[in-house]
Amino acid sequence: MVNVFNTKGRLVLAGVLAAGMLAGACSNNPDNVKTAEKANDSVQSNQSVTDSGKVPSKGDAGFMVKATSGNQLEVILGQLAQTNAASAGVKSFGQMMIKDHSEGEKELRGLAASKQIILPDTISNDQKKERDDLQKKTGREFDKAYVKLMVSDHKEDIDEFQKASQEANDPDIKALAAKMVPILQMHLDSVQALQKGSK
Repeated sequence: MVNVFNTKGRLVLAGVLAAGMLAGACSNNPDNVKTAEKANDSVQSNQSVTDSGKVPSKGDAGFMVKATSGNQLEVILGQLAQTNAASAGVKSFGQMMIKDHSEGEKELRGLAASKQIILPDTISNDQKKERDDLQKKTGREFDKAYVKLMVSDHKEDIDEFQKASQEANDPDIKALAAKMVPILQMHLDSVQALQKGSK
């Protein structure tokens, strides 16, 4: 469980626990990403006027949550590629996803801790469905589906990170997003080359 601090350094558990209990009451499978988003909203709404500027904006926190769950998914699917892929190129790409996105998540978590942003411990329920669908495939069928998903995911990621690099309110979040754009672009170029090679 991620520690949740208010701007005075005290644990803010009531709102987070309430959000978790509500999620649990509504579903046997609460969405960890949505719980993190609600917890960040609670921290924001509880900030005082003097805290303004110290607590990241809703947009900045939302970007950090989504970026973290995206990194987690890329690592999980990269690990899946190690066992289910047929092509050495796809396995190699999956290994790069494990390495680069593990490092990306580490940087996001370090920054989030300093900004009092709550991040998800696991991927979202929608991402779990993507993982489960891919898990059922093996060999060339897996390669095709995985490469297609990686192309669309990285295009979406690049758009989100570019937007954050220009529009984030927090300068550190803006800088981290800008730093990650070229890495994501390199991933996209690599997986598009795999896609072209398989046609």
